[in-house]
Amino acid sequence: MKIAILGGDGFCGWPAALHLSNKGHDVVIVDNLSRRRIDDELDAQSLTPIRPLVERLHAWTEVTGNVIDHVHLDVAQDYEGLLDLLVTQRPDAVVHFAEQRAAPYSMKTPRTKRYTVDNNVNATHNLLAAIVESDLDVHVVHLGTMGVYGYGTAGMKIPEGYLDVEIPHEGRDNIETQILYPTNPGSIYHMTKSLDQLLFAFYAKNDRVRITDLHQGIIWGTNTAETLLDERLINRFDYDGDYGTVLNRFLMQAAVGYPLTVHGTGGQTRAFIHVQDMVRCVEIALQNPPAPGDRVMILNQMTETHRVRDLAELVARISEAEVEMVPNPRQESAENELHVTNDTFLDLGLEPTTLSEGLLMEVEDTARRYAHRADLSKIPATSLWNRRTHAGIPASMAASATTPAER
Repeated sequence: MKIAILGGDGFCGWPAALHLSNKGHDVVIVDNLSRRRIDDELDAQSLTPIRPLVERLHAWTEVTGNVIDHVHLDVAQDYEGLLDLLVTQRPDAVVHFAEQRAAPYSMKTPRTKRYTVDNNVNATHNLLAAIVESDLDVHVVHLGTMGVYGYGTAGMKIPEGYLDVEIPHEGRDNIETQILYPTNPGSIYHMTKSLDQLLFAFYAKNDRVRITDLHQGIIWGTNTAETLLDERLINRFDYDGDYGTVLNRFLMQAAVGYPLTVHGTGGQTRAFIHVQDMVRCVEIALQNPPAPGDRVMILNQMTETHRVRDLAELVARISEAEVEMVPNPRQESAENELHVTNDTFLDLGLEPTTLSEGLLMEVEDTARRYAHRADLSKIPATSLWNRRTHAGIPASMAASATTPAER
């Protein structure tokens, strides 16, 4: 299969590209390296040493004999370039990772809010419009987020994208139908993923574009089987307050002797998935596309749910780290339950990698190995969801609050 991976240099895109290449697919990475520029903007580099993309790709060929091409392209701004890419490359599928992925960064300033909307929504719509104009039958696999659902389940399991409803009809039997599960985004980032859903629904209905939307939980872990083959292939390990994912951040903090910072009560329940399972889910989605004319296939890409303070206590227990409760920079409920359906991936053969002390120690060992690269001043989160809400928090406390950033 010929597969174009938009955003293939990133935290999810890179291991997915290697995994699919290793499975024998013809892979091309399409990336404008914007995530690396954001590193420079935030002055916060990956804990693991990320090599230049050209060196990464050379190392992959040297180690495996497989070739992954790279096209430098801003898919959100260069529509003609994207259309030309589709026409010349003629991919069977496009894996769409080309969106700014951090909720905290999306809430940081008016500029980052606007950038997140401009980049994410334009990238998605440009892709869909270009597929239609190219007249190609391309399967789009999009990395969405569990955050489109919000985090309240009303005592029920969150279904995979669609909600069964019954509409009263006066004088007749009630009408039974399905609607998109009502969105309840908690950040500008999550809002863009909610807007993506509407774009996908329209293009699947109007233009018969085949689309799979993966509503993913928070990723933990750093490496996959492929990224472990050579240090030059190592994946990102973000630990800063904007891009670091919560469990990885806890493990990094334990490795460098920094208190495990839990914001608010730590009662937030979140969905999680290991990075190895993420790449496997992308592969499964590519192998099981919807037919032209089908509605968007929505799959919940997660394997388990955990409460944040429980994760902190687990990491503290195995690493003898301290736990510190700090003010919550997010505008969210202090406590929530989360119950999620993920039957489709299980039925299609996913064997979940669940939380284990061994895997946690493996991530902490990676963090400890590169602890000398850590800048402890980047650990605290400074992006506030609602500055009016936090107006009464002393600056020193607001600066110490951490955020469990998603993907």
